[in-house]
Amino acid sequence: MAKLIDLSHTVEDGLVTYKGLPAPIICDYLSREASKLHYEEGTSFQIGKIEMCSNTGTYIDSPFHRYEDGDDLSELDLDAVAHLDGVKIKIPQHIIAIDESYFADMELTGKAVLIQTNWSRHWNTELYYESHPFLTEGAALFLKKTGVLLVGIDSHNIDDTRGGGRPVHSTLLGADILIVEHMCNLQSIPENGFYFYAVPVKVKGFGTFPVRAFAQLQE
Repeated sequence: MAKLIDLSHTVEDGLVTYKGLPAPIICDYLSREASKLHYEEGTSFQIGKIEMCSNTGTYIDSPFHRYEDGDDLSELDLDAVAHLDGVKIKIPQHIIAIDESYFADMELTGKAVLIQTNWSRHWNTELYYESHPFLTEGAALFLKKTGVLLVGIDSHNIDDTRGGGRPVHSTLLGADILIVEHMCNLQSIPENGFYFYAVPVKVKGFGTFPVRAFAQLQE
């Protein structure tokens, strides 16, 4: 069996992924105790209920997230989110603005490019939301020109959030290049020799949704 490595954060009740967006509310719709009224002795079930913003945990951005006429989650082909040939690029921890120089002289065409900044070490703390590593517009334009399929990052946002512009989202999603944000555990995968998966629920009219992102090591 090929080794699978989880690259996703756990979604739990009250989790804050992005300040200003509501945390998920996770509870029982039907508790095990209440379900005993409906079934024979010794039989019980739990049915859960979740109220959740689509930008929760580790999630994927489709073009519809940024563009009204872009493909939404229901329109993504499975071969755009599963079994993608992956490349990992490790960024030094002191680097905040990640420019195109970190992607030069690499074979990235048709690849899922995962960017390891180790910012996920601050997950679920106040430090996570401030001064996070991000891609520059130049890096996004380079990746677009190179013809990558997907870009993932283990940081708070792939863009610089200190202003109102989102050039990386605009560039990548405008070219139908998917984005996965809030990843983790990238230190556990090699720089190449793996397939990447980030499959969302097939929801019409949504541009973003949590995924169980993982890498499958190639034999």
